[in-house]
Amino acid sequence: MTRAESMLENAPSQTGSRAAPRGTEKRPSWYDQAKYGFVRWFLAAWVAVFSLKGLYLFGTWFGSIEYLINFNRRARYRRELQRVFPAGLSKPRTRKIIRGYFCRTRCDKLFYLIFDRLPRDKIMRRIRFHGRQYLDEALAREHGVYVMMSHNGSHHVAGLLMALLGYRCAGVRDRNEGALRVYIQDKYAKSFPEYAAIRVLYADSFPRDIYRCFHENRVVGTALDVGRVRGLTLKTCPVHIFGQTREFLTGTLQVALRCQATICQAFVVSRRNFYFRLIVKPPLYVPAAKDRGESPELVSRLMQKYADGIEAHVREHPDHISRV
Repeated sequence: MTRAESMLENAPSQTGSRAAPRGTEKRPSWYDQAKYGFVRWFLAAWVAVFSLKGLYLFGTWFGSIEYLINFNRRARYRRELQRVFPAGLSKPRTRKIIRGYFCRTRCDKLFYLIFDRLPRDKIMRRIRFHGRQYLDEALAREHGVYVMMSHNGSHHVAGLLMALLGYRCAGVRDRNEGALRVYIQDKYAKSFPEYAAIRVLYADSFPRDIYRCFHENRVVGTALDVGRVRGLTLKTCPVHIFGQTREFLTGTLQVALRCQATICQAFVVSRRNFYFRLIVKPPLYVPAAKDRGESPELVSRLMQKYADGIEAHVREHPDHISRV
């Protein structure tokens, strides 16, 4: 393993923060733990009998049933597609995308629930890494890498997949995680030493530890395309995306610029039978030796590039829209 291959970070959340132990989140109740434990046992038994392909077929069937009966969610997704494709799509194409969305999200959730119960070699065979050279070249600069991710698709598995590939990981997220997410993350930490080593930073804390991560030549990942801003003190920037203006968070980006970190954009794409594509795009910004600090113009330009990247990705993978 090269030196560059020994670094990276998690993604799911927002701006600057301070490292905190995993136990600071609200713990699931005993009832929730029993419920999740039973579901995990059932899914593991299903895989033992029918294989992962059988679990994928089960998830696809489950998603198809949801598609048929969940009228409200189907209507919301149709409205999202109209926003993404203002010129319109044919009815058969729209139905195919919406059904694909239901099946993808259901299969991703099933896989997420039993990820730690699978053999490591089986997991590794399902990861396809595109653009890895951009990440390794950025790490060779030894100023850290900031990976701007998106809530579209299964971004929550990015940190684990990258850790298993040999990168040290850290990321900024919301402290108020759901009970299921907290439960599963605890299981991952017990099963994978690489996941337990991921640096967890919280969006409601001070940014000192984000600076430390960049100075240690780590890769910090966050998703800045939030649906709502959870604090008046969090800095935002307006971007134009899908024909409307939205406010995206900028805190971690500003820290990255001050630390002279290379800035990239990345996505996770789910494929059939639980294969995942980790896609790192060419760097949005590589600082020169004299560059230090951020100007409003630079932040605005990078945030718009980030929004443009999300637009292009969602139009290429319309069944990965997650804010529905």
